[in-house]
Amino acid sequence: MAVDGVELFRLGRTLTRLGEKAIPPAGFHDLPVRVRSVLVDVFEHPDSPIQDITARTGLPQSHVSASVARLREVGVLTTTQDPADRRRTLVRRAEGMPVQVHAPIEAAITEAVGPERAGEAIAALETLARLFT
Repeated sequence: MAVDGVELFRLGRTLTRLGEKAIPPAGFHDLPVRVRSVLVDVFEHPDSPIQDITARTGLPQSHVSASVARLREVGVLTTTQDPADRRRTLVRRAEGMPVQVHAPIEAAITEAVGPERAGEAIAALETLARLFT
Protein backbone atom coordinates (compact mmCIF):
# COMPACT_ATOMS: atom_id res chain seq x y z
CA MET A 1 0.00 0.00 0.00
CA ALA A 2 1.35 3.43 -0.95
CA VAL A 3 1.09 6.09 1.72
CA ASP A 4 -0.10 9.48 0.54
CA GLY A 5 -0.01 12.81 2.36
CA VAL A 6 -3.44 12.41 3.94
CA GLU A 7 -2.62 8.94 5.26
CA LEU A 8 0.70 10.19 6.58
CA PHE A 9 -1.09 13.04 8.37
CA ARG A 10 -3.58 10.62 9.93
CA LEU A 11 -0.76 8.30 10.98
CA GLY A 12 1.04 11.22 12.59
CA ARG A 13 -2.04 12.13 14.60
CA THR A 14 -2.52 8.51 15.66
CA LEU A 15 1.13 8.26 16.75
CA THR A 16 0.79 11.53 18.67
CA ARG A 17 -2.20 10.15 20.57
CA LEU A 18 -0.29 6.94 21.34
CA GLY A 19 2.67 8.95 22.57
CA GLU A 20 0.43 11.04 24.81
CA LYS A 21 -1.10 7.87 26.21
CA ALA A 22 2.36 6.43 26.98
CA ILE A 23 3.50 9.48 28.94
CA PRO A 24 2.60 9.11 32.62
CA PRO A 25 0.36 11.89 33.94
CA ALA A 26 2.44 14.64 35.52
CA GLY A 27 0.20 17.68 35.23
CA PHE A 28 1.51 18.46 31.74
CA HIS A 29 -1.23 16.55 29.90
CA ASP A 30 -3.44 19.64 30.13
CA LEU A 31 -0.97 21.62 28.04
CA PRO A 32 -1.49 21.86 24.27
CA VAL A 33 0.67 19.44 22.28
CA ARG A 34 2.81 22.23 20.83
CA VAL A 35 3.61 23.63 24.29
CA ARG A 36 4.52 20.13 25.49
CA SER A 37 6.78 19.77 22.43
CA VAL A 38 8.71 22.83 23.55
CA LEU A 39 8.85 21.53 27.12
CA VAL A 40 10.21 18.13 26.10
CA ASP A 41 12.79 19.72 23.82
CA VAL A 42 14.06 21.98 26.62
CA PHE A 43 14.25 19.05 29.05
CA GLU A 44 16.27 17.08 26.50
CA HIS A 45 18.48 20.05 25.48
CA PRO A 46 19.07 22.32 28.50
CA ASP A 47 20.50 25.80 27.99
CA SER A 48 19.25 25.97 24.43
CA PRO A 49 18.57 29.28 22.72
CA ILE A 50 15.05 29.86 21.37
CA GLN A 51 16.44 29.60 17.83
CA ASP A 52 17.66 26.03 18.43
CA ILE A 53 14.37 24.97 20.04
CA THR A 54 12.57 26.38 17.00
CA ALA A 55 14.79 24.42 14.63
CA ARG A 56 14.41 21.13 16.51
CA THR A 57 10.64 21.32 17.04
CA GLY A 58 9.77 22.78 13.65
CA LEU A 59 7.44 25.24 15.38
CA PRO A 60 7.32 28.95 14.54
CA GLN A 61 9.69 31.11 16.59
CA SER A 62 6.78 33.18 17.90
CA HIS A 63 5.10 30.04 19.24
CA VAL A 64 8.29 28.79 20.89
CA SER A 65 8.84 32.18 22.55
CA ALA A 66 5.22 32.31 23.76
CA SER A 67 5.41 28.73 25.07
CA VAL A 68 8.66 29.42 26.91
CA ALA A 69 7.11 32.55 28.46
CA ARG A 70 4.02 30.60 29.53
CA LEU A 71 6.09 27.77 31.04
CA ARG A 72 8.39 30.25 32.76
CA GLU A 73 5.39 32.01 34.35
CA VAL A 74 4.19 28.74 35.91
CA GLY A 75 7.67 27.88 37.17
CA VAL A 76 8.49 24.97 34.87
CA LEU A 77 11.27 26.67 32.88
CA THR A 78 13.79 29.39 33.55
CA THR A 79 15.58 31.68 31.12
CA THR A 80 18.87 33.53 31.19
CA GLN A 81 20.78 35.73 28.80
CA ASP A 82 23.46 33.96 26.80
CA PRO A 83 26.75 35.37 28.14
CA ALA A 84 28.34 34.87 24.72
CA ASP A 85 25.56 36.74 22.89
CA ARG A 86 23.30 38.88 25.08
CA ARG A 87 20.67 39.00 22.32
CA ARG A 88 19.96 35.28 22.82
CA THR A 89 17.86 33.75 25.57
CA LEU A 90 18.89 30.38 26.98
CA VAL A 91 16.15 28.11 28.30
CA ARG A 92 16.36 25.30 30.87
CA ARG A 93 14.07 23.40 33.22
CA ALA A 94 13.47 25.01 36.57
CA GLU A 95 15.17 23.61 39.67
CA GLY A 96 13.13 20.82 41.18
CA MET A 97 11.48 19.77 37.92
CA PRO A 98 11.93 16.07 37.17
CA VAL A 99 14.56 15.27 34.57
CA GLN A 100 12.93 12.14 33.13
CA VAL A 101 10.92 12.93 30.00
CA HIS A 102 10.94 9.54 28.33
CA ALA A 103 8.15 7.02 28.75
CA PRO A 104 8.02 3.39 27.64
CA ILE A 105 5.70 2.80 24.69
CA GLU A 106 5.22 -0.95 24.88
CA ALA A 107 1.89 -0.89 26.75
CA ALA A 108 0.32 1.77 24.51
CA ILE A 109 1.49 0.04 21.32
CA THR A 110 0.38 -3.40 22.55
CA GLU A 111 -3.06 -2.02 23.37
CA ALA A 112 -3.29 -0.39 19.93
CA VAL A 113 -2.15 -3.30 17.72
CA GLY A 114 -2.36 -6.35 19.98
CA PRO A 115 0.41 -8.40 21.56
CA GLU A 116 1.07 -10.43 18.43
CA ARG A 117 1.96 -7.29 16.38
CA ALA A 118 3.49 -5.10 19.09
CA GLY A 119 7.09 -6.16 18.42
CA GLU A 120 6.73 -5.46 14.70
CA ALA A 121 5.14 -2.04 15.37
CA ILE A 122 7.81 -1.05 17.90
CA ALA A 123 10.59 -2.07 15.51
CA ALA A 124 8.98 0.01 12.75
CA LEU A 125 8.69 3.01 15.09
CA GLU A 126 12.33 2.65 16.12
CA THR A 127 13.30 2.69 12.44
CA LEU A 128 11.19 5.79 11.78
CA ALA A 129 12.61 7.53 14.85
CA ARG A 130 16.16 6.78 13.66
CA LEU A 131 15.40 8.11 10.17
CA PHE A 132 13.50 11.26 11.16
CA THR A 133 15.05 12.49 14.41
